[in-house]
Amino acid sequence: MTDLSKRSLMKVAAVTALTSAVLIGCGKKEEAAAPAAAPAPAAAPAPKAEPLKIAFAYVGPVGDGGWTFAHDNGRKALEKEFGDKIVTSFVENVPESADAERVIRDLAGQGNKLVFGTTFGYMEPMLKIAPDFKDVKFEHATGYKTSDNLRTYDSRTYEGAYMAGVIAGGMTKTNTLGVVASIPIPEVIRNINSFTLGAQSVNPKVKTKVVWVNGWFDPPKETEAATSLINGGADILFQNTDSSAVLQTAEKMGKRAFGWDSDMTAYGPKAHLGSAVINWAPYYIKATKDVLEGTWSTGGVWWGVKEGAIDMVSVAADVPADVKAKLDTVRAGLKDGSFSIWKGPIMGSDGKEVLAKDAVADDKFLGGVKFYVKGVEGKVPN
Repeated sequence: MTDLSKRSLMKVAAVTALTSAVLIGCGKKEEAAAPAAAPAPAAAPAPKAEPLKIAFAYVGPVGDGGWTFAHDNGRKALEKEFGDKIVTSFVENVPESADAERVIRDLAGQGNKLVFGTTFGYMEPMLKIAPDFKDVKFEHATGYKTSDNLRTYDSRTYEGAYMAGVIAGGMTKTNTLGVVASIPIPEVIRNINSFTLGAQSVNPKVKTKVVWVNGWFDPPKETEAATSLINGGADILFQNTDSSAVLQTAEKMGKRAFGWDSDMTAYGPKAHLGSAVINWAPYYIKATKDVLEGTWSTGGVWWGVKEGAIDMVSVAADVPADVKAKLDTVRAGLKDGSFSIWKGPIMGSDGKEVLAKDAVADDKFLGGVKFYVKGVEGKVPN
């Protein structure tokens, strides 16, 4: 092979090697330049659930110191329990008249999905409204009529009345007790009777006088009734009305009395013997939880000492030790179910037996009490 031929072959080999290097380099650049896969779009945050709107219709002012004040304390307990899961509102001073239907209908129309009507006189209006708002749950205090979306609830206030009677029976000097009563429905009559039965369990000589004011919250009439009872010989007063006027009257006239529905000690500290208080918070929390969890159902609920719904508090220091011991025994018996207030024999004011010996009244009997027991003077108004 000539030198020229060798040089030609070497030149071809060099060109071939250079071309391969260029091609390999280009291949590496193409691989490096390949675009990365696009990241998956982030999931959108779930929308926050709207709070449950809850409304209350009150028959009196929230500052009445009694019935409505107790309900509003229950509403505040709801807010504390559920936080931003709920929003509450209320309308106070809603009379038991056509205004009740207008107000409660308006509350349902405002988007409230749980509506509480807190007095007996709202029963018929709520029964009428409920079918028009199928997606709203209605709760009626102290009533007895229900529908698919209307439930009733109540406190066994007669247990508080009986405990007050135990104290009154041990403290009276005249053996005459007085009751300022609101409206003659079974609830109130039952409380008058239970107060009297409690007093008679300590002092069989006790007699009870009653003055009706035909309203729940009417301080002037309550004051007038309390004054009349004291002038008639009563030295201890009990009430089934919503204001503190009865206790305040007893304070001014040097007699003793009880608080009702809420702790009324501050309204008459010298006169105050104790307060039968209602704690609505446990039930309001239950009802709200039922709606939030989708377990709400119609029917009726009646809670008392056993469920922590009522108690006798702030008992006066001068109540004798044996009377306090009796009170503690009654409270414990109501709590564990071993004691029944309405257990025969019980006689009516007309001398006829209303409950036979050893018979225990059921809720149907208690819900239909329209008579006075022996020891209550006068007749039940029509």
